[in-house]
Amino acid sequence: MTTQTAIAPQRNSIALGIALMIGSTIVFALQDGMSRHLAEEYNTLMVVMIRYWFFAAFVIALAARQKGGLRKAIGTSQPIVQLIRGLLLAAEICVAVYGFTLLGLVESQAVFICYPLLVAALSGPVLGESVGWRRWTAIGVGFVGVLFILKPSGGVFDPAAVIPLLAALLFALYGLLTRYAARRDTTATSFFWTGTVGAVVLTIVGITQWEVMTPTDYIWMACLCVTGVLGHWLLIKCYEVAEASAVQPFAYFHFVWASILGITIFSEVIRPNVAMGAALIVAAGLFTLWRERAKG
Repeated sequence: MTTQTAIAPQRNSIALGIALMIGSTIVFALQDGMSRHLAEEYNTLMVVMIRYWFFAAFVIALAARQKGGLRKAIGTSQPIVQLIRGLLLAAEICVAVYGFTLLGLVESQAVFICYPLLVAALSGPVLGESVGWRRWTAIGVGFVGVLFILKPSGGVFDPAAVIPLLAALLFALYGLLTRYAARRDTTATSFFWTGTVGAVVLTIVGITQWEVMTPTDYIWMACLCVTGVLGHWLLIKCYEVAEASAVQPFAYFHFVWASILGITIFSEVIRPNVAMGAALIVAAGLFTLWRERAKG
C-alpha cells in the first residue's frame, strides 16, 4: 500500500537510492502494522481518513514550496484522469487495511506483492505497451504463486483471501493511470491530486464513522500519520537520486518487514503454501522488472 512518487530524477547515486528505498519499506511496514491495530479497534474509513488528512497537508505544503506554487500544482489538462487516480488509491488503501484485519499482514502482503505483474499484464490494454512472451510467462508464474497462497485451508476457501488481490488490482490500475497522466502532467501535479482528492472523498464518506479513541490510540494514530508522510518523503528522495528501475526491486523488502511484524507482534504464521507462493511472485516480479529495464 504505497504511492509511487518521483520528481526530476538525477540518477546519480544508486547506493543511496537503494538505502532510501529500503528505509521507505521499513516505514511503510510499520505503517501497515499500526493500520492493522487501529482498524481492528475502529472503523477502517475513519482510520484512513485521518491518515489522508495529514497526507493532503503534506502534498499541499510540498506543492506550495515548488516553483509556481499551488496554482501550478493544481493545473491539469486531464482532471478526470487525475480524479480517478485519486479515487483508486484511496479505495486501494481502504481495501488493503481492511484486509489486514481479516487476514493479517503476512498473507495480505504475500498476495499484494503481485501488483507489478498486474501492471505488466494491463499495460497493453490500458497504455498500448508491448508485452512480450517472456513477460507473459513471468506473469503466469506469478499468478501460479497467487494460487498457491489462495490454496484453501482445511478444504474451505476463505473469500477474504481475495481482498488483498483486489487491493493489488486497484493499485496496479492507479499505477497505470499515473503513467498515463505523466504524459501530459508533471509529477508534482499528479502527487497533489492524489493527496487532495483522496482526503476530500474519504472525509465525505468517513466523517460519519467518527469514533472516540483511547489516549493511547491517539498516539498510535499520530505515529501512523507521521510515518505516512515520512514514507512518501523517503520515496521522493529515493527517486531523486536514482533510476526507478535500479531501486524498484528493493521495494519487495516491504513484504519482509511486514512479515516480521506480523509474526513477532501479531503472532501470525507463514504457512508453507504462502512462503512458496510469495517466492514465485517475487521471482516473477523481479524478472518482469529486469525485462522492463532491458527494453528501456
